[in-house]
Amino acid sequence: MALPGRATSAHSADLGKAEVFQGRRSPHRAVASRSGNVAVDDEQAPARAETYAEFAALVGGLAHEIRNPLSTIRLNMALLAEDFEETDPESPTKQRDRRVKAKIDLVRQECERLQKLLDDFLDFARQESLTPEPGSLNTELEQLLDFFAIRAHEAGVDIVRYLDPELPSVRLDRETFRSAILNLLLNAVQAMDAGGQIVIRTRAAGLGVLVELIDTGPGMDSETLGKVFRAFYTTKQGGSGLGLPTARKIIEAHGGTIDVESAPGRGTKVTIWLPAPPRLPPSAAVGDTTAAATGAPLD
Repeated sequence: MALPGRATSAHSADLGKAEVFQGRRSPHRAVASRSGNVAVDDEQAPARAETYAEFAALVGGLAHEIRNPLSTIRLNMALLAEDFEETDPESPTKQRDRRVKAKIDLVRQECERLQKLLDDFLDFARQESLTPEPGSLNTELEQLLDFFAIRAHEAGVDIVRYLDPELPSVRLDRETFRSAILNLLLNAVQAMDAGGQIVIRTRAAGLGVLVELIDTGPGMDSETLGKVFRAFYTTKQGGSGLGLPTARKIIEAHGGTIDVESAPGRGTKVTIWLPAPPRLPPSAAVGDTTAAATGAPLD
């Protein structure tokens, strides 16, 4: 299959490693979709949205109330740890001091875990107020992938890019969109304990553009895949289970959709569709310019 953008024959072997869902895919693959599952004429959608907004505001306020005393606990535990940082080897209480220091470190670790969980939850519950601006999707991805390259290299993961140079512009809120893609990249890297490969590909699709992220990880069975967008569901030790749900919220706030395909032993593919602003045909644009220059009325 001819690939757009930067793909060349020299890269075909690389794509073959990670394009686990090409060639009409395995009949045992599973798909988790968040596109087209809400009817357009659903009269209850506004009421549900209002209820969700109220719930998110309530729980978000509660999370803030928890975070304030948690910050105080973290600060005081850090100060307490300093008192036991250098125990006198000749002190008769040195054994006790070491046990106390170990318990302090444990409490601090748990506080850090709770802090991360609260931060992830607040990101998920926050009502996104996007400020989208027209821009190049490829440029945003290039910059993010350059930033992520060190993390991927440390994990033994190669990143292969196939970015279509003819891609139309899209409207993006840069900060939130980057956080969504970063979540997906982190998930992919963390799934490949022994290293692997991630392919990122962009291409035009209908009235929008597609971003595909394909990894060579272990993949997921249908039961796990059916829960990936469920808040707080995770298979990772210490994970919050909010990465994919948050990414989904951000993509949908951009008017897009996100789908996940996976199968055990065949990796995972995440497909994001984003709408592209309509563009006038060249003939229409020329006609409008001519009419404006001559003072003729526009139809």
